[in-house]
Formats: sequence, structure tokens, C-alpha cells
Amino acid sequence: MPGSICDILPSTAALLGAPDATDTLGLRESVGDVRRVVLVLVDGLGYHLLPQLTRDAPLLASALAGTTGHLSELSCTFPSTTPTNLVSLGTGVPPGEHGVLGFTVNIPGTEQVLTHIFWGDQPSPTVWQPVPTWFERLRAAGVGARAVLPELFVGSGLTEAAYRGAEFCPVGKGESYARRVVAELASPGLVYAYTAALDNAAHASGVGSAHWHAAAARVDALLEHLLTNLPDDAALVVTADHGGINVPDRARIDLDADPALSAGIRVVAGEPRVRYLHTEPGATADVLAVWTERLAGRAVVQSREQLVDSGVFGSVPQRHLARIGDVVVTCTGDTAILASKHEPPQASALVGFHGALTPAETAIPLIVFSR
Repeated sequence: MPGSICDILPSTAALLGAPDATDTLGLRESVGDVRRVVLVLVDGLGYHLLPQLTRDAPLLASALAGTTGHLSELSCTFPSTTPTNLVSLGTGVPPGEHGVLGFTVNIPGTEQVLTHIFWGDQPSPTVWQPVPTWFERLRAAGVGARAVLPELFVGSGLTEAAYRGAEFCPVGKGESYARRVVAELASPGLVYAYTAALDNAAHASGVGSAHWHAAAARVDALLEHLLTNLPDDAALVVTADHGGINVPDRARIDLDADPALSAGIRVVAGEPRVRYLHTEPGATADVLAVWTERLAGRAVVQSREQLVDSGVFGSVPQRHLARIGDVVVTCTGDTAILASKHEPPQASALVGFHGALTPAETAIPLIVFSR
């Protein structure tokens, strides 16, 4: 069984000598004893996408070929979406435990939908996501833990939920991100970095587009710069939060344009590949039946209880259950479920999507480099 994104920071912490941390991924076998690690999360760098970007990304191509670094396959958590997986990375636990259970979720007891990437300070990040992060645990153990992030991210609810405890190193517009990451490697410990270029291009223009290939080249240049400037006692670890697929127009369903699909629904959350449907009182059975019939062969339609019992979220405490829809629709194949009256029009303009359970969405790489 491959490891998961939840194993990355515990293994890294063990490599850096933190107590109560276990190197389940065997990082030490690849890099030996090191005093500093730079961990780069490349948003959207799915394991199965690596062969498509090799022409533009020579370093990643050499890792895929086995000539540089050590490449292995891990899995992300469900849903295969950025907020959920950034918090699973930071805490080392599945989504059911930390509670960031989707791109958007209904705030229980309200009609409000929380979009995690636009989250401020309400609800409180420490209440909404109560699990300590590995950044906190590293700092408590006396190990440096720094997060180099675009200044726009610093102070957001998602940043606090995923990375709290880190020493935040904001990078302003026009400042060299790569140079700032290298500068932070002057001190021992963990340096975390993040780039969204590849995922942004996949959403806007599609996997395999010219925009996507150009983004792959920029990501590779960042990684090459970090590797070239890596201290002798350091390791570079590269991973991702999910993969992705393109969804053609013919495979899109707008639930708000279909009275049968919208009937009985009180709140729509989730995202196009995993829909959380919160139903009107007494309507759950009807919604489940209609969606099961209409989406046959295109999605798996389950009640909240069925999905939780499947174990896909890990253990889910009572306080987090209502964040999951009464009915959950997980797309298969290349289907996407739009919600034109519930989401901004930009959602319908996207080309690339992720969130569901296909290997193209859930398989992620772990690439370990050392000098």
C-alpha cells in the first residue's frame, strides 16, 4: 500500500529529529542524515500527469526516468481538493479528524457556505480545525519550521488551519520566490514552499494546454533553482495535493438547470466533482433516489452515513458530520456537476477539475532529492 499525504510531515519531522515522529516513508534511506529540509508542494502535480510534462520540465523528467532523485507514488485524501489536502499535509491526519472536508462546505445550523480558500477569521480556524499541526509540533520540539508563502495567504483561515505554528515568511509581489526559499535554508529545520501555477493553468486552460506546459516549465525552473542552491546537509522534497482531469462540455451537468435534480435541496456545497447536497427536511430519500437514477454510470450517489461508513474520510467525530452533505455525489469518468445558481460563473468556465476518487485525481508524487 502506498503512503499518503498525511505521512509526509511526520516523516520529515522524524528526519529532523523531532520526538514522537516516525519516518514511515523511509526518507532517511534516500537522503541520510540532514539538518534541513525544503518541502515544496506543487498544487495539481498529479502522479499520472508527470509523463505529459516531461518535454517542458527536465528535472521532473529525470526524476520520472529514475536518473535524478527518488520518485514514489502516494495518495492524497478525499475529496482530492486543495483545502482538504493542505490541512491533511499540515496535521498529518485524514479529513474526518481535522474537519476541512471539502472545497466548500455548509456551516452547520446556517444556510451559509464556507469557501475555504476565501476564509478569513470566521469561523475561528482553531475551532473549525482543532488538530495541532506538525509545524506546531516541530517548533515545540525546538526544530525550526518556516513557511514561505505569497503575502496574500498569510493570515487567512486556511493558512492558519494548515500551517499554524510555522514562522510565516511572506513574499511580496515582484519579489523572487525562489531566492526567498533559498535564503530561509540558511537556518536548520523545515522550510515549506507552495506554488499554484500548474493548478491554476489546469483549471483555466486544461491539462495539456500551452498554458499548462508553460506553467510546468516555471515549476521545474523553481525546483532546479532550489536543488542547485541546496546546502550539503539538506534535502529537497517535492509533492502535490491532487492531480486533475479535463471535463468536456458534453460531460457537464448543471443541477440548477434541471428541476428534478434541484428539487428538495436546501444548500449546495462541495465542488463539481464531489457535490454535497443538503436537503430539505424529509427530502433526503427522494433526492437520493432521483440522483441515483439520473446519474447512473456517471457518479456514485450515497447518503452521508453510507459515505462515512466507507471510511473514505477516516474517522469522523460527531461535531464534523453535518459539514458533509445529506447526499454526496462523487463523479466517475469525466463528469462534472455544475451549480450555476449557487456558484460564481467562473466555475462553469473551468476546463480542468479534480476532487473525486479516480487515480488521475488522487495519485500524487513524492520526489526526494539531495546533494
